[in-house]
Amino acid sequence: MPHLIVDRRGEVLHVTIDRPEKRNALSREVLAEIASAFGTAAGDETIKAAVLTGAGDRCFAAGGDLKELETVREAAEARAFSTASKAALQAVRDFPAPVIARLNGDALGGGAELALACDLRAMASHARFGFLQAKLAVTTGWGGGYDLLKRVGSATALRLLSHAAVLSAAEARSLGLADAVDDNADAAVESLLAPMLAQSAHVLRGFKAIARSYEREARQAVDRAETEAFAKAWVHPDHWEASAKALRKPD
Repeated sequence: MPHLIVDRRGEVLHVTIDRPEKRNALSREVLAEIASAFGTAAGDETIKAAVLTGAGDRCFAAGGDLKELETVREAAEARAFSTASKAALQAVRDFPAPVIARLNGDALGGGAELALACDLRAMASHARFGFLQAKLAVTTGWGGGYDLLKRVGSATALRLLSHAAVLSAAEARSLGLADAVDDNADAAVESLLAPMLAQSAHVLRGFKAIARSYEREARQAVDRAETEAFAKAWVHPDHWEASAKALRKPD
């Protein structure tokens, strides 16, 4: 895959977004590759866990690729983009073994949504969660709205999103968004992964199936509302003004 490194290390699947020069921005092609990587590996019952990360130490993922998405100008196109992106992140959520997000750097906007699509999050101490969608005058659009509501509750989720909040690793840990924090991202991952690898693969998959069943029905209504809100906000002039400003900033 042009933008991913996918490798199997023992009983663990490792998926790395390999666009460090673009801060691991999530283009439509990258999202499709993520869906393919997790979809292809889903049938391997010997995998006990997966680790999703970004290349380098600056960004886990910097959100959508704004240059690519400049061409999405109609509400129907925005709705289709949201639906396709949700499907990509759903492949991560539906992976039958636990998925750990290794936050080697910042998870921003759609990158924060991707991190929340994973079951657990291990953060380097310098990494941040940035719920920056409001700075681009859009809403969450990839299913992250429900994931955030589920983890922190409606009042805290509304505050984080409406304030375009950027959380340190310590703040993310205090809110339950990070499950492990360490100066070394690999050490944070290992603290979550090691106990899993002591269990049987079918038991881990059973626990994952229970967790997915618990949330499946509640997600549907929230996802529909999120897609409509995203499409409406995406085509508003405020979004294009904010997007143009962001594109003028140096990387």
